[in-house]
Amino acid sequence: MSATYLWDYDIDENCFRSLLDGELTLGRLDSDWAAIRLLEYAPYPEILRLLGFRRLVAGWPRWRDHIRSQSRKRGFDFLVAWLPEHHPEVI
Repeated sequence: MSATYLWDYDIDENCFRSLLDGELTLGRLDSDWAAIRLLEYAPYPEILRLLGFRRLVAGWPRWRDHIRSQSRKRGFDFLVAWLPEHHPEVI
């Protein structure tokens, strides 16, 4: 895992995945925090590897307003609208 999106936290991959999967909460760090952090800073292949299309489509409405990058927001808006119509088998 690339540590570029966890530069300010002392969290290893196992801990991050536990947060992302909802198996662990550390104060205010929970699965939504982990997903938003991933969506804001991780490269696209890493996002798909850790979240997958199904979780991305399901969680996007909850996470969308927390994403600061307008270009990422537009990209995920498109993907989340496009996938169910063109590739429902992946969600």
